[in-house]
Amino acid sequence: MTQTSLGTLYGLGIGPGDPELITLKALRHLQAAPVVAFPAGLKGQLGVAQRAIASWISPQQRQLPLSFPYVQNQAELESAWQQAAHQVWGYLQQGQDVAFASEGDISFYSTFTYLAQTLQHLYPQSQIEAVPGVCSPLAAAAALGIPLTIQAQKLAVLPALYAPTQITQALAWADVIVLMKVSSVYAAVWSILQTHQLLERSFIVENATRSDQVIYAGLSQYRDLKLPYFSLLIVQVKPT
Repeated sequence: MTQTSLGTLYGLGIGPGDPELITLKALRHLQAAPVVAFPAGLKGQLGVAQRAIASWISPQQRQLPLSFPYVQNQAELESAWQQAAHQVWGYLQQGQDVAFASEGDISFYSTFTYLAQTLQHLYPQSQIEAVPGVCSPLAAAAALGIPLTIQAQKLAVLPALYAPTQITQALAWADVIVLMKVSSVYAAVWSILQTHQLLERSFIVENATRSDQVIYAGLSQYRDLKLPYFSLLIVQVKPT
């Protein structure tokens, strides 16, 4: 009896939201895979990755939304990663490739990392390939029409869960700071930027590259913004 070859899990960075920002390589793997997975949206809504790939996939491909809760409870997160890994493995062991579409880049604060690591732990024989994509800081800088960094500038990127003291520390050495998913700490960040007289060299991009993208350039008049989850702040600590 011939043993079925295992399928491959392809992690595809499909960019921050604009469907045209997918790479040719990611598109090739996306359209060739019989199963297309992606993070499930919240409250019945389509997720960012699912919306971005909608025009690129065919009705013949099986769509596999995977649930990843937005919580900090480690046990709950690990349970979700294991459940997702089991779901993906069900197809891989049948010899079917699975393309996992993730917004941004596949290795830059990506949900795919946890899925891939969990799958590899549970099923060491798994075959996994990652395809890089456009990450949100690069997309936001392009939307603003500014370089993210030039020459010898030092860049600091702080993820969603950071303390105000970390921003102050980064200001001491970085020339440019990117604050990911800044919405939950925006009030504290605004006060720090005001103290350091950086409000006019700070920029916010909501939903970069998407149809509902919004830009705020210079934050002096935007103290009380109510920002959506996918909001990114760029600070030019030292003028270019």
